[in-house]
Amino acid sequence: MSKVSRIELTPVAFADPPLLNVVGVHEPFALRTIVQVHTDNGNVGLGETYADDAHLARLRAVADVLPGLDVFDVNGLRRLVIDVLAKDGSAQVGGMLNLQDPADVVLSPFEVALLDIQGKELGRPVADLLGGAVRESVPFSAYLFYKWAAHPGGAEDSWGAALDPDGIVDQARSMVDHYGFTAIKLKGGVFEPAAEVEAVRALAAAFPEHKLRIDPNCAWTPLTSVRVAKELTGVIEYLEDPTPGIAGMAEVAAQTEIPLATNMCVIAFAHLKPSVLADAVQVVLSDHHYWGGLRRSQLLAGICDTFGMGLSMHSNSHLGISLAAMTQLAAATPNLTYACDTHYPWKTEDLIKPGVLEFVDGSVRVPTTPGLGVELDLDALGRLHEQYLSSGIRKRDDTTYMRTIQPDFTPNTARW
Repeated sequence: MSKVSRIELTPVAFADPPLLNVVGVHEPFALRTIVQVHTDNGNVGLGETYADDAHLARLRAVADVLPGLDVFDVNGLRRLVIDVLAKDGSAQVGGMLNLQDPADVVLSPFEVALLDIQGKELGRPVADLLGGAVRESVPFSAYLFYKWAAHPGGAEDSWGAALDPDGIVDQARSMVDHYGFTAIKLKGGVFEPAAEVEAVRALAAAFPEHKLRIDPNCAWTPLTSVRVAKELTGVIEYLEDPTPGIAGMAEVAAQTEIPLATNMCVIAFAHLKPSVLADAVQVVLSDHHYWGGLRRSQLLAGICDTFGMGLSMHSNSHLGISLAAMTQLAAATPNLTYACDTHYPWKTEDLIKPGVLEFVDGSVRVPTTPGLGVELDLDALGRLHEQYLSSGIRKRDDTTYMRTIQPDFTPNTARW
């Protein structure tokens, strides 16, 4: 079998709308790093990850030691990552999450790329390497945001503004009409809880057959979270991260029948035991970008299955390589039964060749060609890299960007 010969790491920037959240607003460009793992027999595996400067430095340090690695030696890959990062500090990823051990975050894109190569060498899709697909297509949810019509000084985007229940319903209708989603998630934490409850109720009235959920990113106190949960009982399928921390979530969970979901207080394997003991979380939102790739995400799935916890999938601003990996993983994970989150409809630029990842009735059909099933468009990669160089953005910072527009802005964590 082949061995790694060299690694290419390419940071890219792609246009992002002004989507509002608990810590501010998305900047005009989102950042990703595209990982290309080359082998000595000419194969190339693809991965995608974050692109802040500190993360890039870690990726480069690991990339330097990978030549010579057998492409099937994923355990060896993890040992190399741990060795290289042994003296490193914390890894800030995704805008709000602080992972004290960066090893899994750095491991992920390289592991995905090796699985892509393995699939190409064996002539099988990645889902087959993960145990086989249990579903032919993977359902995703419409991911709604409060948003401005445009970035300050920029042209209005095709979505327009959404700053009240009517705007949120209009946004949902556009997404559902275009992509066929049967589940809907609202990113909250922007306005006071009563206004966001009103928006959820408006969605329930407009889409009575759809599964609904809201994620205020820990904007509420436990007391407020309990009150909102009672108001939305029978309306939403789960309530995501209403309040900070495992202790806070446990306090809320003890007082509501609605399952609580998280991608903020359980974001590493060390968090699972205290969460289970406290019965703080009933649904974990997996994310292979920081859980250590696809196989370690399946380990997470097994733990959730063992303790009777539900499993969904988190999303951050991403491109098509990530969507392909998410789809292959979800296809091969039997207990991932909730519709997955995705930011994909918000993007207007990509760097994979079109025609593979299409949303039909809210789902993406699992590619059955070898590996991830997607091919890199090198011209598009070059354009988005040039956009990264010219953007001046080197890490995600929604709060600082918001303060250029509203100087007195304070993040809304546990505000209400």
